[in-house]
This record gives sequence, C-alpha cells and structure tokens, in this order.
Amino acid sequence: MQISIKQKRLGEPAGETLFGKTVFIMGFGNIGIDLAKRLRPFGVKIIATKRSWALHSEGSLQSNGFLIENGTNDNLVDEKGSHEDIYKFAGESDIVVCCLRMNKETAGIVNKSFISSMKKGSLLVNIARGGLLDYNAVVHHLESGHLGGLGIDVAWTEPFDPDDPILKFNNVIISPHVAGVTEHSYRSMSKVVGDVALQLHSGNPLTGIEIVN
Repeated sequence: MQISIKQKRLGEPAGETLFGKTVFIMGFGNIGIDLAKRLRPFGVKIIATKRSWALHSEGSLQSNGFLIENGTNDNLVDEKGSHEDIYKFAGESDIVVCCLRMNKETAGIVNKSFISSMKKGSLLVNIARGGLLDYNAVVHHLESGHLGGLGIDVAWTEPFDPDDPILKFNNVIISPHVAGVTEHSYRSMSKVVGDVALQLHSGNPLTGIEIVN
C-alpha cells in the first residue's frame, strides 16, 4: 500500500480477506484459544493441534455463549489434531499461526519439511518464541516464493539485527516483541506483582501466579 501511495496508484494492491480461509493454530493453549475467539467472527475455518485433547463429556456455557470443556472453548475449533497431524494441517491451511511453547521438543519445529508441506503462497505467523522457526528454512522458502508471507513478533535473536537479510523481503512483517506490551497488560502485571507482595507480607499462600517460559 505504501508503494502504491508513493507511485500515485489507486485501487491496488487488491486485498485478501480472512473470510473463508483456513487457519491452523499450532498449539491450542491459552493464547491459541484467545486467538481463535478473535478469528471466529471473520468466518474462518479453524483447525488446531495440541498434545492432549482431554475433554469432559459435559461442558458449561460462559456468559458469552462459548462452550467450555475442560477449560477450553471447544466449539471454537472445526478440526482438532495432535502433534502427529501438524504436517497434514499445514497442507490444508492458508495461514499457520505458531503458538507453541519453546522447549527441546519444539525448538526448530517449523523446519524445511514443515514449510514445504504448507500450501504454496500461504502465510506463516509466529507469536510464540523465535527459536520455534528454523531461520534457514524460512529464508529458503521466502526466496523460492513458496512462502507467501511471514509475520513475526518474536525473532531468533533479540533485539533483531535491522540489517538482517530476511528483512529485505517485502512480504515480511516484524514487530519488536510488542504483542503483549500495552498499557493494559503492564497495569495487569503490576497488579499481580503488588498482590503477591501483599500476600508475602501478610504470610498468606501465594495465588494468582502463572509461570510462562
């Protein structure tokens, strides 16, 4: 769009809609669930994987109408799979969003084999940890044109080198790890710290603490 503005060209580039697209959420944890909630109104098909889909036979309804089963909003997902299905799901998706935890099993999981299994021209988004993506594999598939675009809020090294070759591609969008940096999130984190300090001071058991990697 910026190029069109500079070149005084109207009505281009043609946009793409989310409507009708298939989005693969790889790692359907807390972030994946909230992402699905935001995607649902756009008319997408949501497929997702997680290592365990332990569901209760009965669910309850939240005030917003979503069915909760075993702590997840189960009706947000059109097709569920396990870790073994990631290549299959990648091949069915227009957009792949990586929401996995970073550990020894997931490091570099988005490698040449995985990206090769994605549809030609599909988009890859990483909002989890930079090390989940194999850098050389991503560059290779950007250069070949197989990967339609890359959007990342996390990088392989941080702060990321502004002269890194990957940034030469017009279909790469990177933000400086700010997806969770908002006035609201900082206020919420401050409240958690303050509440814990008060609990420590009073000698009460600690509550309201979540540990993430």
